[in-house]
Amino acid sequence: MAEFETVRRAGAGVRTAQVDEGLRTHMNRVYGLMAVAMVITGVVAWLFGTDLARVMSQQPTAIVPEGLIIALFNSPLKWVVMFAPLAVVFAFGAGINRMSESAAQGVFWLFSALMGLSISWIFAVYTGMSIAQTFFVTAIAFAGLSLYGYTTKKDLSGWGTFLFMGLIGLIVASIVNIFLASSALQFAISSIGVLVFAGLTAYDTQNIKNTYLQLSATECQEFVGKAAILGALSLYLNFINLFMMLLQLFGQRE
Repeated sequence: MAEFETVRRAGAGVRTAQVDEGLRTHMNRVYGLMAVAMVITGVVAWLFGTDLARVMSQQPTAIVPEGLIIALFNSPLKWVVMFAPLAVVFAFGAGINRMSESAAQGVFWLFSALMGLSISWIFAVYTGMSIAQTFFVTAIAFAGLSLYGYTTKKDLSGWGTFLFMGLIGLIVASIVNIFLASSALQFAISSIGVLVFAGLTAYDTQNIKNTYLQLSATECQEFVGKAAILGALSLYLNFINLFMMLLQLFGQRE
């Protein structure tokens, strides 16, 4: 009996070590996917944003044809540019179970490129130094919040309803303010948005961790890869939105 108990405990220890190693690998993949998406977004935003700034200052473009810049940002196509990422992310979340893992990853890369195009205007409005400083501050804040979500023993699931309601409110208010163009409303949106996306960063990190542990316990390995992509998407969105809110609050305009 004692020998059986020793073997059982040893087996449990091996299982725990395997889960811990698998969790580390999973989280590394989540952050790796997010990092690649951030690079894609940054490159696309810089390419189109810097040429948009040249067009606005009546200078020749460097890479993107001037006609394409005008079509994308000064025609009805600007609404497509603005809302395409939102449409893709909702469609992606609804249809990922019907996709292969490689297809889901490809859609994630496409989404990150569309997001880069959607936010490229910041390079024509804010100084390069201001963008770089805000990105640096966002990266530090995001790392701290994500680390808290990963390591805390506190259950953050109770935050979910409150944060989701706040997110829906921000989306509605942002759409309304497109037409109102109210600086006071924009300040309120940005201020509340910083709190909402800071909370979501910690909440989503813990949720990604718990989702992996649940899948590992039920041995549903076929869903682990897609779970990593969805986790990367949620953290990516939190980072981008936190960055944009901080930039609108503290960024220095050209």
